[in-house]
Amino acid sequence: MSLLSALLIAAGVLLNTAAQLLLKAGTNAVGSFAFTLDTALSTALRLACNPYILGGLSCYAISLVVWLMALSRTEVSVAYPMLSIGFALNAAIAWWWLGEAISVQRVVGVSIIIVGVFLVARS
Repeated sequence: MSLLSALLIAAGVLLNTAAQLLLKAGTNAVGSFAFTLDTALSTALRLACNPYILGGLSCYAISLVVWLMALSRTEVSVAYPMLSIGFALNAAIAWWWLGEAISVQRVVGVSIIIVGVFLVARS
């Protein structure tokens, strides 16, 4: 894998991670909701006007372009498993920024994923 491919994949992973965390922060700010006939419009407006939600959607849009560039240079069987690194990043940053709990079982599971990504990257 070339350096440019690796950088594009890393950027895609980071943007995807940022998108997930921003969307979660946005839903935390909006609160629990359900789309019903009575609340659909007001809920959609609250979500559409939330800066975290807008930031998360922007990160997703940019990540799509970056990911397409990465896929044009790398085999999908190598690139796609790299997205799993986002699991570790999301868990760590969600613990630090959002105060989410991380159990030993979750740490073990994420560690197994990272070992698998390492093995795929070396193949």
